[in-house]
Amino acid sequence: MTPPLDPHLATDAERRQQIALFRYGLIADLVQLPPSQRGLYKLLTDKAAREHDIPFSLRRHVAAETMRGWLRDYRCGGFDALMPKVRSDHGDARRIPPAVVDLLCETKDATPALSIPLLIKKVRDEHPDLCTDELELPLSTVHRLLSRRGLMVRNKDDATSKDRRRFEFDAAGELWMSDVMYGPKIRERGRLRRTYLIALLDDATRVIPHAAFTLSEGTVAYLPVLEQALRKRGVPKRLYVDNGAAFRSRHLALVCAKLGIALIHARPHSPQGKGKMERWFRTARMQLMPTIDTVAPLTLEAMNSRLSAWVEGEYHHAPHRGLGKETPADRWARLSDDVKMPDADIGNCFLYEQKRKVARDRTVTLDGVAFEVDVALVGHTVLLRFDPSRAPERRTVEVWHDGKRIEIARRLDALANCYVKRHSVTRALDIDAKVDDVPEGLAMRELAAEPGTDDDELRRIF
Repeated sequence: MTPPLDPHLATDAERRQQIALFRYGLIADLVQLPPSQRGLYKLLTDKAAREHDIPFSLRRHVAAETMRGWLRDYRCGGFDALMPKVRSDHGDARRIPPAVVDLLCETKDATPALSIPLLIKKVRDEHPDLCTDELELPLSTVHRLLSRRGLMVRNKDDATSKDRRRFEFDAAGELWMSDVMYGPKIRERGRLRRTYLIALLDDATRVIPHAAFTLSEGTVAYLPVLEQALRKRGVPKRLYVDNGAAFRSRHLALVCAKLGIALIHARPHSPQGKGKMERWFRTARMQLMPTIDTVAPLTLEAMNSRLSAWVEGEYHHAPHRGLGKETPADRWARLSDDVKMPDADIGNCFLYEQKRKVARDRTVTLDGVAFEVDVALVGHTVLLRFDPSRAPERRTVEVWHDGKRIEIARRLDALANCYVKRHSVTRALDIDAKVDDVPEGLAMRELAAEPGTDDDELRRIF
């Protein structure tokens, strides 16, 4: 089967050819049959009942009479007859008068730097007799009109006002770059899910401090990857990222501020600043991804195991053209003397923080799970610190109040509270008995085994 073209990249000729190939694929087994062949309509009806991937269309079925028409066209004119007909006014803006079309093209050709809105404004201001207020000039229509005439293609040799320069720091840890790449889909808990490759790269050495496949590209998935990178390769002075939701999150800014990392965001629509990161992703697609496709079964753990082996065993020890044929590992060993390693309690910097007001029953709720706190905090607003990457029922939740760590919240056990004696004056708690110490009841059937009790007496009592 011919692979489908991207509808946004295919030219008109490629689109028409792709459609013709699809039409021929449906009637290919019927072309050699005589026109008067019995049972032909049943064959067409069976094909019409099936679903098809129709190029450049959301429809899934083709009518039998439509396929009969294609078969007739092919017998009369061959493969070219299956191509969609080209309109006689193809490429023309039918809603815009020809005189206005010429003005738009001439103005754009004379001043290529004009954007579409400025171009329309200029033509309206200079030719109000032709471009009246009643004449609609949709931005998309004008853009399509100019694109078909080749006036929207920017010449690479044209001068630009943007000053772009290649840069490279002279020491490890001066600047890290980070970005996210789409990975393959895997089946997770019976569902097909997209994976994401989150990676960090040291600018001076091209070393990958850490990279991992995740099931999300959000902040909750990104922060554990960043934490592992800091534990392995130290704390950088700068972190250069784009404007994705994960990189614009308040929590990432807070983590970087606590660790003394300058968080730098690239300018919107300017990916040139992260060329080294994009080049590494290209290397990963060429060298790593073909080996991951052979992993069976394809799981997140297996993918990360293969990724770690490739980064540490191959990439870091391969000569790098951007480093003058020096390997990233050798460059790191030579330039990493001043890298600052994090403290052992760096994990505390990554804990999420949320405020909660303690209810009258001394509980707070976090992601649907109730926790008990000290009774003295009833009515007060406390700060809960926790690791969001762990399941809600397995989290360790720290309780903070007035800037001090009070305790670790206990998960609510409603059954155990049945055996707790309350003191309304002191608010202290006395545990009467543990749940495990509560005596079990006597089963009714065991009464018959007691000596001196017969069945008739038991019936009389019960």
